[in-house]
Amino acid sequence: MRNIDYDVRDQVAHVRLNRPEKHNGLTFDMIDDLARAADRVAKDRGVRAVILSGEGPSFCSGLDFAAAGKERGRMMRNMVPKRSSAANNFQAAGWAWRGVPVPVVAVIDGHCYGGGLQIALGADFRYSTPTADYSIMEAKWGLIPDMSLSASIAQLTTIDVAKRLSMTGETFSAPQALDWGLISEVHDDPYAAAEAFAELIKQRSPDAVGSSKILFENTWYNGSRLGFPVEQALQLRLLRGKNSAIARKAGLAKESPQFIERQI
Repeated sequence: MRNIDYDVRDQVAHVRLNRPEKHNGLTFDMIDDLARAADRVAKDRGVRAVILSGEGPSFCSGLDFAAAGKERGRMMRNMVPKRSSAANNFQAAGWAWRGVPVPVVAVIDGHCYGGGLQIALGADFRYSTPTADYSIMEAKWGLIPDMSLSASIAQLTTIDVAKRLSMTGETFSAPQALDWGLISEVHDDPYAAAEAFAELIKQRSPDAVGSSKILFENTWYNGSRLGFPVEQALQLRLLRGKNSAIARKAGLAKESPQFIERQI
């Protein structure tokens, strides 16, 4: 991968944007590699959580237009949908993380602009420093956000906030982002908080954790008629699974469960 670091330690995948001299401005290679990293996590049944972050002073300053402008043909090709989710390459950089059956925590510091914000919103949780700043920067360039924000932001805030931020491109603070529901928590050391959360997750059945994510990703907009069958099917699968049996046995014995690899 070019400018993306991928490392698994103690069952946690650490995925880091690594163009610090450009505030992790996105190139087409980085966009493609983010989707590949999500696919890699999904195939690794030993991974229990993902921490997604940026090297250097910023999480991500958005698309590097100077670099992207040299590859206009590739830009157009990246807009063609290529995945079963109907996502193109740009959208998959953020939305592919929703298909990974483990929790994904984005750790944010410095600038989180444009495509960077859309990648962060594709995570399940966003832990921010108090001084990070945010913007749907596409408005500055006469564009709309097109890296999956229309789907992700709808789960987090109200439509008037989404319209305002997309229309104005204004910069806003971490406390304001928290108030609008766009980030999950604010910490002086968000990376340490993300690692502590990953440790908490590792105490639970990987199949139950993954199924919880699948449940809400597949039912959030659908209401009871469509949602209840998904809930029923996932629970039946868990009840038949080995990790559920391990959790029940350990709970009755008041012991720490020793789970096997994720089965979903």
